[in-house]
Amino acid sequence: MTDSDDTLRTGRCNCGAVRFTTRGPLRAVVACHCSQCRRQTGLHYAATNVADGRLTVEGADAVTWYRASQEAGRGFCRHCGSALFWKHDREDYTSVLAGSFDQPTGLAMAEHIFCDDKADFYEITDGLPQYARGSPGIVVADG
Repeated sequence: MTDSDDTLRTGRCNCGAVRFTTRGPLRAVVACHCSQCRRQTGLHYAATNVADGRLTVEGADAVTWYRASQEAGRGFCRHCGSALFWKHDREDYTSVLAGSFDQPTGLAMAEHIFCDDKADFYEITDGLPQYARGSPGIVVADG
């Protein structure tokens, strides 16, 4: 799928209380293997991101924001617990979990970050770049 400024994608939490629409291009998917992401999702956090002005959230009152660090928060549905968003305080975009999008997404995985912190029960074998911590151009929190 080729993105343009008017490409629309939709998604939602598991129970449907939170629905969202993105408009325009999205970053390729990045898998984060840090301990916070592992504990929140059970494996890793696979997310893209979208400019804040290109994200519309219906049911935003059902999103609970957990302060994961002094610099960032994680948004999840307070009804079903679905992890949906990650937001750095100083950035003008929001990361959206790739699995929460309706199919087809047209998204592709690009790289893995925080690989030094990944769980010991799996290997990363897809041949994509792996970084010990963050990667060039990816903003992470220090928390």
